[in-house]
Amino acid sequence: MRARTTAAAAITTALSLSLSACAATDAGSRGTASIGITMPTKVSPRWIADGENMVDELKGFGYSTTLRYADNDPETQVTQVEAMIADGVDALVIASVDGRAFKDVLSKAKSANIPVISYDRLILGSDAVDYYATFDNVKVGQQQADFLVEQLGLVNGSRKGPFTVEVFAGSADDNNTRFFYEAAMRVLQPYVRNGDLIIRSGEQELEKITTLRWDGVVAEKRMNSLLDSHYTNHNLDAVLSPYDGMSLGIIKALKKHGYGVPGKPLPIVTGQDAEIPSIKSIMDGEQSQTVYKDTRQLALVTSYMVNSVVHGNKPAINDTRTYNNGTKVIPTYLIDPVSVDKGNYKEILLDSGYFKKSDLE
Repeated sequence: MRARTTAAAAITTALSLSLSACAATDAGSRGTASIGITMPTKVSPRWIADGENMVDELKGFGYSTTLRYADNDPETQVTQVEAMIADGVDALVIASVDGRAFKDVLSKAKSANIPVISYDRLILGSDAVDYYATFDNVKVGQQQADFLVEQLGLVNGSRKGPFTVEVFAGSADDNNTRFFYEAAMRVLQPYVRNGDLIIRSGEQELEKITTLRWDGVVAEKRMNSLLDSHYTNHNLDAVLSPYDGMSLGIIKALKKHGYGVPGKPLPIVTGQDAEIPSIKSIMDGEQSQTVYKDTRQLALVTSYMVNSVVHGNKPAINDTRTYNNGTKVIPTYLIDPVSVDKGNYKEILLDSGYFKKSDLE
């Protein structure tokens, strides 16, 4: 299939180290393995694609799959995992709603010798997690903040501050939130300290700026409040937003407050996941940037991990230091994200086959 071929081209060398011809012989001797997959929600288009890609990739290895979506409810997801364990799946792939919710249920997986792979969001507090497949979350935050300061002209000195900025973060129960936030703030803080960037609300501590479930409506409400409280007599120049769905909510609030017209342009607004509505927004000159994470590659990496652990082998990993889930450092495979804006979205998203031109019409 095209997705499998395109994604494989970027990572074949590393993954080939983890897999040989064992798939055919071992699988044949033990029957078709069953893999349980649970994704957090269908609200975000990317998670629908993630689930479909995982099923396709694992079918390519000859495995049967059970795919469930948790409707952003941690209890529902724990129940789904419990049912998969009871059904005797050979491995679990979990993209968690709340990374802290799995300690008890995954102890059952460990007792049953069922390997567990965290998918994109790290499961916390459980020593039953065997491997983690994700994108380089530090680079995600860096790319968002780098784009922001570059577009303001602060990096090359083409423009002088001060500029106003407000900072948003993702869901507090998602371990990735902290990585995105800390990486971005390492870029922004020097400019905040020297006065080139001003956060008029003063809200920059992580616990004050998180957005439960990455909800665009929640982000829109907070943006409305910030504008009403701190920007009645000042314009806002930039918004660090960590996710596309939030970015669109933020832009909606900005437009309600008169931004996006001649004389009052929209601020620079970042994002993440390269979802179709946000790419259309970038094409229309509203959202400024997103971070593209090729979910085809993530599904491919994870399917190779699954195939390895099912056959008792060690999968390819490229990080053994970064991701401590509170019980141990989880061996990880990191994939590089790519910053996308109006100048490169065609090359990155269309030429690669990630989207078709008709998807963006």
